[in-house]
Amino acid sequence: MSTINYKHLHYFWVVAKCGGIGRAGEQLHLTPQTISGQIGMLEEALATTLFDRVGRRLELNDTGRMVFSYADEIFTLGEELEDMLRNRSGGRPLQFTVGVVDSLQKSIVRLLLEPALNLPETLRIVCREGKLDTLLAGLAIRGLDIVLADGPLPSNSNVRGFSHLLGECGVAFFAAPALARRYRKAFPHSLDGAPFLLPGEDAALRPRLLRWFDKERIRPRIVGEFDDGALLKEFGEAGVGIFAAPTAVAAQVKKQYGVQEIGRTDALTEQFYAISVERRLSHPAVLAISTAAQKRVASI
Repeated sequence: MSTINYKHLHYFWVVAKCGGIGRAGEQLHLTPQTISGQIGMLEEALATTLFDRVGRRLELNDTGRMVFSYADEIFTLGEELEDMLRNRSGGRPLQFTVGVVDSLQKSIVRLLLEPALNLPETLRIVCREGKLDTLLAGLAIRGLDIVLADGPLPSNSNVRGFSHLLGECGVAFFAAPALARRYRKAFPHSLDGAPFLLPGEDAALRPRLLRWFDKERIRPRIVGEFDDGALLKEFGEAGVGIFAAPTAVAAQVKKQYGVQEIGRTDALTEQFYAISVERRLSHPAVLAISTAAQKRVASI
């Protein structure tokens, strides 16, 4: 197979988006014959056809749909790059696109991102929340600047990236006032048999919690498991059970949910990472976050 000519690929992409050579010609200011010839050269280079003719219309075949999905990513990212450069040169906000693992505490996310808002450049933060695998795919195609996570890049990941530890802190345990008064005395062993709200399987804290319980010979009564940390805290606020959260955001948790702290431990920690495709961080917002994170997380 010959090397792909991206000019030909662009013509193909426009034709597929417009739904026909005629309309693509109007957009590209080229004759239909020219576009048809360019697509023919692309098909020859790829050694396959990309369209099936249905009556007078062209429809993408299976290979064409696959090629279009790649072309769409390539040229959409190209348009985003051009738009970002135009915006920066025109004094418009610098866009900072962050992937946030959905198991990460939202108050921690705000704490970590806050230093970026103090940059001299005007910044526009775009947060995309999701599962780690999905976010890493976005990072790989440069759709994200970084991914914030509660653990490092998995060793079995297909994405080539680098984990930057932003900070770590201890873990505190919270409950509605009545439960907190009942289980505060003799902490942590008071948690034995206590109703407990466990984070979901994707949360990095979950296996650490379970190991800590085993080490301390504590057997809490698990009354709920939650992928959504905010929903977990809502149940905690309602008095359903005790839950754990980073000490770095203890004050915010107590204020927001009206709960009280039962106790805390440094033997159990929460860690916060920025995952990037760069070994050395270069985006000004990421540098600001990385520089401030260790001090901010440890001091709260």
